Amino acid sequence: MRRYGKHTDEDDIRARPNRKGNRPRTNIRPKHEDAAEGFVLTVDRGRLTCLVEDRKVMAMKARELGRKAAVVGDRVSLVGDLSGKKDTLARIVRIEERSSVLRRTADDDDPYERVVVANADQLAIVTALADPEPRPRMIDRCLVAAYDAGLEPLLVLTKSDLASADKLLETYATLGVNYVVTNREELASGDAADRVRERLAGRITAFVGHSGVGKTTLVNSLVAADRRRATGHVNAVTGRGRHTTTSALALPLPGVEGWVIDTPGVRSFGLHHVDPSRVILAFPDLVEGTEGCPRACSHDEQDCALDEWVAAGHADPARLYSLRRLLATRERREGD
Repeated sequence: MRRYGKHTDEDDIRARPNRKGNRPRTNIRPKHEDAAEGFVLTVDRGRLTCLVEDRKVMAMKARELGRKAAVVGDRVSLVGDLSGKKDTLARIVRIEERSSVLRRTADDDDPYERVVVANADQLAIVTALADPEPRPRMIDRCLVAAYDAGLEPLLVLTKSDLASADKLLETYATLGVNYVVTNREELASGDAADRVRERLAGRITAFVGHSGVGKTTLVNSLVAADRRRATGHVNAVTGRGRHTTTSALALPLPGVEGWVIDTPGVRSFGLHHVDPSRVILAFPDLVEGTEGCPRACSHDEQDCALDEWVAAGHADPARLYSLRRLLATRERREGD
């Protein structure tokens, strides 16, 4: 039985009443052409602090973004109340394409990736030379993550007044990694901050490191006094630091262009997400030698063409050793 006549009109169609009183759902998404550009400074329980021009604006992610999450360092588009006044809330409606993404997993067999920061171009790996003792495996893992993400690594060694940096620097000499060595006296006088700041100017640098290595203390020496964060101490029994930084935070460098992103101290740096074939790109002097490798070569197997390439004098054997040491970190536990 037909509900309507043969020639129906739109007015003849009865719309189902909307009991909630809101607009009906639609697949057509607004373009938000008038959205303002912003930079994500920190994320705290679903609320994002963004820098819009010279104002800090509190925002939340729009439902239309689905499961896509914004992280510190993201460039976003916002609508709504952008005044930055207390108790106001804007909406993030777009997350712009990222130039880089630094990821980590909780462990090597954990498939869940955690995005640490977005759009950074440098990774400062902060390690104490003593109290707590340096962990080279952790440094190796951070280097692999940096190379995989396309970030330039910077090794920052603290507390050189307690132990010499020579042995550790020798381990990474063949990698050509930039480094800065600091001690507590230089940190107190500001000399350490000046030397580190030279490496950060004009860049977005993410700082990573174990708790207690002096990472946040160093960051505090680089930024304005009103931007400094709380610091902790090293446990005399366990030799480990206490987590005082609980969320990543982007901070501007005073007097120069550039940003530092302080991240929470980590106890592990899983590499489940890393594609070993991308790590070789950080060794441009070895890339040409991989042309004769078998398909899906791990560059650490019997038929790898790199052995013959290096033996023929095309590259330093120490460079191949360094590559394979880094690739092996995915199979080794950090304490091994």
